[in-house]
Amino acid sequence: MEEERIINRVANSPLVLFDLEAYYHPGRRIVFDLKNYLFQGQILREKDFRAFVKSNDWTELQGANVAVICSVDAIVPTWAYMLLVSAISPHANAVIFGTPDELEQVLYQRAFENIHWASYQDAKVVIKGCGKLPVPTFAYVEATQRLLKHASSIMYGEPCSTVPIYKKPKQI
Repeated sequence: MEEERIINRVANSPLVLFDLEAYYHPGRRIVFDLKNYLFQGQILREKDFRAFVKSNDWTELQGANVAVICSVDAIVPTWAYMLLVSAISPHANAVIFGTPDELEQVLYQRAFENIHWASYQDAKVVIKGCGKLPVPTFAYVEATQRLLKHASSIMYGEPCSTVPIYKKPKQI
């Protein structure tokens, strides 16, 4: 009796796996809330704030990804954010004004700028779903938009179980 050989059809398929987790920046995520530096929770005192920015040890943010916000309804002059960013930037990987979700968007946008999207020309791409890292929906949408220009088809999931997303129309 001849032994049946198991063939891994997924490994032999022309599918190209696009794993968004590979573009997730590993640095710590930190929210720097200016509310903690407002006098009586409402007013930014220039002299006090400048002294804080000058004396703080910003090296603790080395390699971190920082979202700067003010979570209370206070009037914060634009220069205060600029001063803060000028102190944090030499140490952090990224500093943005915005929410943690907006920070993730910026990090993925930066990573996507370094991808050679044309290398996916006419490829059958599976955008990997379900992983260990918190990949935002934004990254899936942005990757899909960029791949639409190149891929012959786009699927979501795992190579063994995909959801069809897009198929390039056949040219007559």
